Amino acid sequence: MTNIRKSHPLIKIINHSFIDLPAPSNISAWWNFGSLLGVCLILQILTGLFLAMHYTSDTMTAFSSVTHICRDVNYGWVIRYLHANGASMFFICLY
Repeated sequence: MTNIRKSHPLIKIINHSFIDLPAPSNISAWWNFGSLLGVCLILQILTGLFLAMHYTSDTMTAFSSVTHICRDVNYGWVIRYLHANGASMFFICLY
């Protein structure tokens, strides 16, 4: 398997980019949580912007706007739950 990894032109690029990548010795698996925090932050910003497009902050219509997002907006329920679970995932990665 190693000779295919080093001889095939396309697989050789992937091998040099991901598998045989030189890394410092002080980097451990805990460094992955920093990039996960960045992904969670971008997810929170994007889903928050999409939710803010349909949310109404009036006291009489706030709950109905949330139900409107979940029922009437295309994939609004997915965006809402991604936003809610993304906040929990952010704090899990942070602490």
